[in-house]
Amino acid sequence: MAATFAQPHAHGRLFSTSPLPKPTKNLRSPFTVRMSLQETGPSIAVVGVTGAVGQEFLSVLSDRDFPYRSIKMLASKRSAGKQMTFEDRNYTVEELTADSFDGVDIALFSAGGSISKQFGPAAVEKGAIVVDNSSAFRMVDGVPLVIPEVNPQAMRGIKVGMGKGALIANPNCSTIICLMAATPLHQRAKVLRMVVSTYQAASGAGAAAMEELELQTRKVLEGKPPTCNIFSQQYAFNLFSHNAPVLPNGYNEEEMKLVKETRKIWSDLDVKVTATCIRVPVMRAHAESVNLQFEKPLDEDTAREILKNAPGVVVIDDRASNHFPTPLEVSNKDDVAVGRIRQDLSQEGNHGLDIFVCGDQIRKGAALNAVQIAEMLL
Repeated sequence: MAATFAQPHAHGRLFSTSPLPKPTKNLRSPFTVRMSLQETGPSIAVVGVTGAVGQEFLSVLSDRDFPYRSIKMLASKRSAGKQMTFEDRNYTVEELTADSFDGVDIALFSAGGSISKQFGPAAVEKGAIVVDNSSAFRMVDGVPLVIPEVNPQAMRGIKVGMGKGALIANPNCSTIICLMAATPLHQRAKVLRMVVSTYQAASGAGAAAMEELELQTRKVLEGKPPTCNIFSQQYAFNLFSHNAPVLPNGYNEEEMKLVKETRKIWSDLDVKVTATCIRVPVMRAHAESVNLQFEKPLDEDTAREILKNAPGVVVIDDRASNHFPTPLEVSNKDDVAVGRIRQDLSQEGNHGLDIFVCGDQIRKGAALNAVQIAEMLL
């Protein structure tokens, strides 16, 4: 598997280094036969289209030949009027307003929680099905929190053409990456307790954070003091507790998302989850160390076979060559990689496992998961 990674463009869009093609604003080759534009497809709106995840929405829609009859590019007033080319057609970015969703079937939101809270309900009132990437609605009763490979039943009955709008929440990136690997094992042996330590890339904080990491790295190597705008401390050649606000219980908001979202997605309020989330100087893709305690015995060989057959999961577990998942290997990839699959020696009777998981935060941790949800709406 070739090692690849993404870096921030100066204007906030992403480009990839060789050998990956650059997902510039024109997301398809002029020689590609465009199959996505279909009269019978849904009408789509992409909210926050100029951001890192918004751009990835377009890339994933194109990669997966998602059928649509029309697509709206929506962003803030500051970005309104910009010209974009998508699948050989030119679009003008429109300012997001409450009237932006007339005739829209599916609205993909990635513009932050405050924007989602303001405009998500307005889109639903207009009859759109909103797939929201923020944390605004994840823990709201009645709003499905969905990973398609894990709990597709949570959005049963919600379809384009049902005559009314709906809200569907995309889980937090760390939760998605963790549960893609933990759920197949949970389904076999039932997880009683899960301990997660995350190593989260700059991509989780957006394109500006990716740019800051790159610029800081250059400055430090040149012997200059780094500029800290996105984070309050040096990021290059350093790591620190996740920058989410710390709550009175000592956990930060990112850690509590893992706790609460896991319980909702698994429909299990009794599962014990604890997490420590760390920001590491990696450009793109998160890594997670996951310790699992099971109700039923589960040996490592059986676990490895379960994971090899799990949808959206690839096993990289070569002990002989000490080759296991890395963020570089999963960057710009759809699958979540799992390795270091081993029995937890602190637990008796094959009731515990340790695994190491890596996943692209922008793709499966955000845009891909949302587009997969949209595909289930058709």
